[in-house]
Amino acid sequence: MQRIRLDERVEFSRIIHGLWRAAEWKLTDQELLHIIEECLEMGVTTFDHADIYGDYSCQKIFGRALQLKPSLREKMEIITKCGIKLISPKHPEHKIKYYDTSKEHILRSVDNSLQELGTDYIDVLLIHRPDPFMDPEEVAETFSQLKAQGKVLSFGVSNFSSSQYEMLQSYVDVPLVTNQIEISVMHVDPFVDGSIDHCQMKKIPPLAWSPLAGGKIFKSEDEKAVRIQNVLKEIAGELDIDSIDVVMYAWLFVHPSTIIPIVGSGKLERIRNAVTALSVSLTRQQWFEIWQASTGRQVP
Repeated sequence: MQRIRLDERVEFSRIIHGLWRAAEWKLTDQELLHIIEECLEMGVTTFDHADIYGDYSCQKIFGRALQLKPSLREKMEIITKCGIKLISPKHPEHKIKYYDTSKEHILRSVDNSLQELGTDYIDVLLIHRPDPFMDPEEVAETFSQLKAQGKVLSFGVSNFSSSQYEMLQSYVDVPLVTNQIEISVMHVDPFVDGSIDHCQMKKIPPLAWSPLAGGKIFKSEDEKAVRIQNVLKEIAGELDIDSIDVVMYAWLFVHPSTIIPIVGSGKLERIRNAVTALSVSLTRQQWFEIWQASTGRQVP
């Protein structure tokens, strides 16, 4: 498995396992541990979380499984995110969904993540969404404190525009290491809105959430999805590949920006398909066939 270095302290596997649906999988702790072990065996060593996933439950679910074999922590990297407050029975004080990037909230969220995950450090902490009420000086101070305490090794953002990224970076005294954004054959906006350009300029690998477009390609009957599906099937046939999700991952892998997809599935077959895609080489023409199917028009 290819390894991607983010800074002097952290490197990720080229594929990340995402746990945002872990509560929906309804797995026992032992069953989830089996998936974790199989991921590690495949070289998928990086696991993506957020404090709010599964209505604030997914970190604890993962932590329970990990406690069955605590030695596995040394073999993995953990990402988590904070900054969103959900309307939830667990937090009746939240009258609305809103963002909170205050020092108090970030520190409390990190401490809670450490406790739930059963670890004493987070490899990378991301601010989950750009906060229009953010005080970047306060965020920078909080990052410095967490780094000095050894609770977080490195920091990044999620769903930030290029300008929002640069604004926060101008206050933070260490380089932000990534931006987690939505990228897929159904969602090509980052290639034209400056997001991918910015990642390449900063030499940071973008993390791609929803790399299979939330399954829309497999079940949607709208014109765009059907158009893309037909092209994916055609290319899969050319490459003698059984599943179009392999082609969808390969489309991301071949791009020179070093996109790292987050595979949010509890099925090992889906994770293995992503690993298989690492050895699939799309031609430039095939890449643009998929691009054309997504945009609905030829390039100018």
